[in-house]
Amino acid sequence: MSTHRITGFRLGIYVFKDAEVIDFAAPYGVFSVARRFDPELDVFLVAESMRPVQTQAGFTVLPNYSFNDQPAMDAFLIPGGFGTRQELHNRNLYAFINSLPETCLLTSVCTGSWIYGKMGLLNGLPATNRKEPDRLEASLMGKVPIERLAEIAPACRVSRARVVDAGRIVTAGGISSGMELGFYLLQRAGYDDQFLTEVARTMEYHQAYAMYKQDVEMSESTGAKAFPC
Repeated sequence: MSTHRITGFRLGIYVFKDAEVIDFAAPYGVFSVARRFDPELDVFLVAESMRPVQTQAGFTVLPNYSFNDQPAMDAFLIPGGFGTRQELHNRNLYAFINSLPETCLLTSVCTGSWIYGKMGLLNGLPATNRKEPDRLEASLMGKVPIERLAEIAPACRVSRARVVDAGRIVTAGGISSGMELGFYLLQRAGYDDQFLTEVARTMEYHQAYAMYKQDVEMSESTGAKAFPC
């Protein structure tokens, strides 16, 4: 993995109806605190249009950009949540993703990786998803999200790691792993462990960061070691 720091790294987070709040708020929060140490970092919300978006549990947010704005960014993040079931059929989202330059990382938290799987972008690559089901998903009527990923993308090698780096595509597991994705994207942007640890300490998250930072699987294309989960 390159240690060259990307100046002014910009993370765009997609928000949509019934997106899981922690999925997008956790990585946003990591970047928000990191900006105290490097104000050139940027994070913002992207939606299909500029209308308010009602995410999970009625939490309503205002996007900073719409698809039509085509904001410049170094990474694009799709959160999970109940709404990903509708987003699987959102052709405008697929067109937006396909319009992004090859240099833009495609990232996800939880069931957000379903989108990349549906598009065929995970074929031959490792990826992860949420491993712990809710009550409905655990019932005979449901399915654990990581198992559904295997159905949506049968050519994907499903991993149980907390974060999976497959090169351009970086996926994270369930809900709270958005924190680790936030830290990992800072690492991909070239920030060293001293910087990340200081951000984690400020967030009073340093013990969890120290525990989870090794739970990352990296493909050979990243040129880095794969850590067992």
